[in-house]
Amino acid sequence: MRDAVALDRLEVWKQKGQDLSKCPVRHVLDHVAAKWTTLILMELSKGPARFNAIGRALPDISKRMLTQSLRDLERDGLIAREVFPTKPPSVEYRLTEMGLSLLGPLGALIDWAELHASPIAEARRAYAAG
Repeated sequence: MRDAVALDRLEVWKQKGQDLSKCPVRHVLDHVAAKWTTLILMELSKGPARFNAIGRALPDISKRMLTQSLRDLERDGLIAREVFPTKPPSVEYRLTEMGLSLLGPLGALIDWAELHASPIAEARRAYAAG
């Protein structure tokens, strides 16, 4: 039934003449589906955190990638960056209201991924076996 809803929405977009190559939903989903976005948002869901604390929580992310991911999330309004006037300056990141509003749908996606991780891995093995 949900597939029909998704197809109906796609048809509505097409009927409205929406250029799917410039679809704003697509651009949002591209960013939300980025490799590190979900993990960073999950970490910040616990509360504000400094750059190094986020990096320690995600030990396999490079400093460069963490910096870029945080900038992208800030640019999109999902997180806020606050600089404290200390020596050296310290920076803290927190979820914005919009970022907090993403946690529910993101949680549902995470639940789905956890539920289907084994069957997907099995399907990949079967596909690779030919």
